[in-house]
Amino acid sequence: MTNRADGKDLVPISELLSYRLSRASSALSRSAALRYRREFDVSLGEWRAIALIAADPTLTLNRLARRAGLDKAQMSRVVSKLTERRLINRTAGSGRTSQLALTEAGTEAYRGLITAANERDAEFLSILSTEERDVLLSALDKLADLALSLERRERDRAKDEQ
Repeated sequence: MTNRADGKDLVPISELLSYRLSRASSALSRSAALRYRREFDVSLGEWRAIALIAADPTLTLNRLARRAGLDKAQMSRVVSKLTERRLINRTAGSGRTSQLALTEAGTEAYRGLITAANERDAEFLSILSTEERDVLLSALDKLADLALSLERRERDRAKDEQ
């Protein structure tokens, strides 16, 4: 077995932090998706679009896609579905952009969805002590910052190799 830089044996995938976080994140997302589909008839992508537009009514499709972590084509399909269901309005912006806003029905759906999301969040955090919660949230912030830094470094390396 190969050794890690710290001299310890390499760990199997099931013990890697990124794998464990990914599994936990996927489980959180799947349970949310099931609830939001059952209670509000929206997909997880639709919920995220609704919530992000509610939080920032100046979003364009491109900015919404970036914030949601989806490519523009995927987000375009999500926004089209929400527009067809009259949960989102698109108005022409400058150039080829369009401004996105929640309709009255979209705002009502958002209120129900954000209430459900807050209930889920409280349930997850309730199993942790105050200290564990604080440590977890701080650690997640640090991990996210490092992950973004590593992503930038990898993008730069990929550009250099082209």
